[in-house]
Amino acid sequence: MSDADQHHADPTRPTSSLEVELKFDVDDDTPLPDWSGLPGVSSVGAAEPRELDAVYLDSDDLTLAHAGYAVRRRTGGPDEGWHIKGPRGADGGRVELHWPLGTGERIPDAVADALPVAATAASLTPIARIRNQRTAYALQNADGGVVAEFVDDRVRATDERGGVERTWREWEFELGPAAPAAADERAALFAAAEEAVHAVGGREAASDSKLARTLGA
Repeated sequence: MSDADQHHADPTRPTSSLEVELKFDVDDDTPLPDWSGLPGVSSVGAAEPRELDAVYLDSDDLTLAHAGYAVRRRTGGPDEGWHIKGPRGADGGRVELHWPLGTGERIPDAVADALPVAATAASLTPIARIRNQRTAYALQNADGGVVAEFVDDRVRATDERGGVERTWREWEFELGPAAPAAADERAALFAAAEEAVHAVGGREAASDSKLARTLGA
């Protein structure tokens, strides 16, 4: 049984995915990259607009954040629901667990039970709200498989601890189900993506996560 089938059969059991991505900072008027030179990419899907609204929870002393975790409740987009993101691995990827949205804004028991032991004794409250006007594009191979997803994000984020609001635009380039499995082929794909982004004025992201940037880290 696949993760998706298990998730459908038992909503208390999360689906799991590995997020491997590049992040870039761009200006408000930076044009979109040309993806025609990327290895294995034959076409770019139509623009898919998504309105995302996420509330992140943590303890007052940011126990989760300091351990490399993030827990959020997000509405909008194909994966709306509760998420736990784990620490980054040696390859830069993060394991993400996903549960259905459910009803109410209280953290579900299944999500709380999956948190690191260090955080279970702490009271978790909203620390940040991140609203994001996202436009997503599927970068597809000749068979229609998604090699990568490129998203253009216009972010409005609030640090709930002090009410500080920040806005910015960033891009993410995330490997898809049809991404190459070999390390050297993935490296070549990422190198080509970086070249395409730099060609239009994009630059390496100042922060490796929206939450960290929201909190001023």
